[in-house]
Amino acid sequence: MKSFRRIEIRLADPDDLVAIASVLVTTWRATFRGIISDAYLDAMTVEGQAIGHARRMRVAESYLMVAADLSEDRVIGFANYGRARGMPPAFDRELYELYILPEYHGAGIGSALVRTVAAHCREMGATTLFAWVLAENPNRAFYERMGARAIGEGRVGVGGERLVQVAYRWDDLAALSGVGGRAA
Repeated sequence: MKSFRRIEIRLADPDDLVAIASVLVTTWRATFRGIISDAYLDAMTVEGQAIGHARRMRVAESYLMVAADLSEDRVIGFANYGRARGMPPAFDRELYELYILPEYHGAGIGSALVRTVAAHCREMGATTLFAWVLAENPNRAFYERMGARAIGEGRVGVGGERLVQVAYRWDDLAALSGVGGRAA
């Protein structure tokens, strides 16, 4: 686990796009090797991911939140979230992506990002949040420790493969964000 002095969690700005893309590429290669094809992972580029996240940043009601280690002046994780895509109307918001550089795992940064996302979603009037997580993701238990409950399965295409994913849902954003209830 990486030691650090101070973490800042804030909404991303366009200057963060390359750092966000670098976190994604690094994290995918470290986490999904053996789950997603090596050819797909090796072909990922920071430039390509930065372009994709620039597009996401322009989507209405879609947000990028970053965690920055101020002692190193760099982005070390991010969350991308917004309106739920392709789920029944009961799901208010979706956590599209949550990635933390591997050397920062276990430091509470993912939890802090999720709580901040939950608080922002509550401010927008949402009451629930869900996320799709690859079934073989070795970090999947994180969502369960954060109080999410598995509610279903689906498949997603990645690199020409169809992979199983699990839908996790938080029903109480007040509790998740630490406001008005017990935080997860």
